[in-house]
Amino acid sequence: MRTRTIRLVHEILADNLEVHPDKVALVCDGQRLTYAQIDEMANRLAAAFYDLGVRRGDRILLYLLNSVEAVVSVFAALKANAVFSVIDYATKPDKLKYIASDCAAKVLVTHNHQEVLASELLQALSSLHAVVLTGDISEKLGPEFLAFDEIQVRSAPSPPPQLHIDRDLAYLVYTSGSTGQPKGVMTTHYSSLFAIQIAIDYLGLTENDVIASPLPLSYSHGFNQLLKTFRVGGTLVLEKSFAYPAVTLKRIETEGVTGFAGVPTVLAILMKLDLGRYDLRHLRYISSAGAALPPSLIAQIRETLPQAAIFSMYGMAEASNAFGLDPEQIDYRPTSVGRPLVGTEAWLVDDAGSRLGPDQIGELFVRGGHVRCGYWNDPDTSSQRLWPGVLPGELVCHTGDMFRMDEDGYYYFVGRGDEIIKSGGKKVAPKEVENALYSLSGVTEAAAVGVPDAILGQVIKAFVVFDPQRQSNLDERAILRHCRETLEDYMVPRYIEIRDSLPKTGSGKIKKIGLV
Repeated sequence: MRTRTIRLVHEILADNLEVHPDKVALVCDGQRLTYAQIDEMANRLAAAFYDLGVRRGDRILLYLLNSVEAVVSVFAALKANAVFSVIDYATKPDKLKYIASDCAAKVLVTHNHQEVLASELLQALSSLHAVVLTGDISEKLGPEFLAFDEIQVRSAPSPPPQLHIDRDLAYLVYTSGSTGQPKGVMTTHYSSLFAIQIAIDYLGLTENDVIASPLPLSYSHGFNQLLKTFRVGGTLVLEKSFAYPAVTLKRIETEGVTGFAGVPTVLAILMKLDLGRYDLRHLRYISSAGAALPPSLIAQIRETLPQAAIFSMYGMAEASNAFGLDPEQIDYRPTSVGRPLVGTEAWLVDDAGSRLGPDQIGELFVRGGHVRCGYWNDPDTSSQRLWPGVLPGELVCHTGDMFRMDEDGYYYFVGRGDEIIKSGGKKVAPKEVENALYSLSGVTEAAAVGVPDAILGQVIKAFVVFDPQRQSNLDERAILRHCRETLEDYMVPRYIEIRDSLPKTGSGKIKKIGLV
């Protein structure tokens, strides 16, 4: 029976040590680690961080693929009273250098094949004192380099004294907007645990759950899979990526996975496979975040995996786990992200700042304990996106996302404020055009963007990707004819372009910037 009150993120491990220390907590890359093993490894690495000069509030960067080392490093950084940031492994060297400089990182943890990049960062950044490398490391490297495996042998199994309180920062999530450099979203222990509990309650998670995730830990929805699974004492099956979906499916079968976390693009790939080859009887739910699931994809999931409830969620790095759709509503409101989850208040405002009612499009504001406290080293952007709330010291998230709400209080994502297409004096929500495109059989990816027009200001260009195994003889004319039948005239695309694939962000979302 659990008796501990959790106030700090890494106390999740201590809680499980009291209940079931020998239970398998993590399955990853051929390894099976118990809660006790992860805790001891994290203690040894935390002690090493302290010996390297890491002190309360110092920043540690984790430039790692999903791995055992990444999970251990997360908890080790927190046990060392530090603030960590998991960086997308697709990040290019110049951007990584910017991030490391921006947060004045003291230690970098990365894979051994990044020796050259790590050496360049050590030379360029005065704040960076050391690099911890996974795997074997070269003897020619200097004393600033330490081997993760050697730390596990030589370092003391006792972490430094705990100094953090729940209002201290736990981690930074670096996120890029449509322009400018990455911004580090500051997350406290309190805010993180608040958001995790919301998700646990929404999904009905227990210690009997086995959750599989191919999402990168650098992505909020991916990282949340780690924390919420460990919070309930379940087992996380962490995939390096979704590059080999058949391998992931086999692991879901052999591990008896009960929950699978994805985003629409991952689930679309999943639906292309012959799922009848795998025993997925234990899969009780599928969760998705990042964007509302296309109705056609929902229908495929329902038909292929009828026993699995579909949980459609919406949140952002600045306020994760804000909305959720009741699985029973998925057939009636397939394009909705649901209602505000417990502990969340939300509303829409117009350009003048007035609150809006049902069936009006406005910007979404979110209030709750999951709202983050700002952007690292960027007070101007913080003041633009996080506004003073009702209570002294409280912050409300000014999301920049456009939504509408129906009469029953269900919310519908319309688009980013800077993605709204203004054509001939009318505002077009890209999401509505994309939903029409997804309703065509065989469409697996769709994106609508605005392109300049001398008369209307902007007109709509649509990009479509077909599943080659299901594609019918559709061409641009047939797609336009379908759009004219399903959309109002001002929403019909002027141009259609069929592609083999669309660019993606590191979290699997379709990347519209630069698409045209």
